[in-house]
Amino acid sequence: MEILIWLGIMILLLIIEAVTVGLATIWFAVGALAAIAACAFGVGIAGQIVLFFVVSLALLVFTRPIAVKYINPHKIRTNYEDAVDRTVRITARVDNRAGTGTAVLNGQEWTVRMQNDKITLKEGELAKVVSVEGVKLILVPFDDISEKGQV
Repeated sequence: MEILIWLGIMILLLIIEAVTVGLATIWFAVGALAAIAACAFGVGIAGQIVLFFVVSLALLVFTRPIAVKYINPHKIRTNYEDAVDRTVRITARVDNRAGTGTAVLNGQEWTVRMQNDKITLKEGELAKVVSVEGVKLILVPFDDISEKGQV
């Protein structure tokens, strides 16, 4: 009877894994398989439960990072991630205290703010993107024209 319960748990976990495809429950399905094997060898229910959790957690901790790395090896960067380290041209005065500032990056106008609230930039000046917060580019003044990503 215990084998049928573990088999039901394993099937349920495999169905959940197939639906979610998140590599979350597959490790516990293998743990249930280990519990089935333990049951077949006459191990008591307490031993089966311990083996289920030990095998499941060990697989989760030690093999999931490796599996995730090989299943999704090439993370596709979005356009906002490409904005970091690029140079932008200011199209409207950047003043954090006044809450103003826009710049053009790759032909698109962005709302921008300075990393340092005390610094302002005028229209036409260049700045370097240091991060993206929500839909705003965070800038520092541009000092070296030879940097990557010229406008």
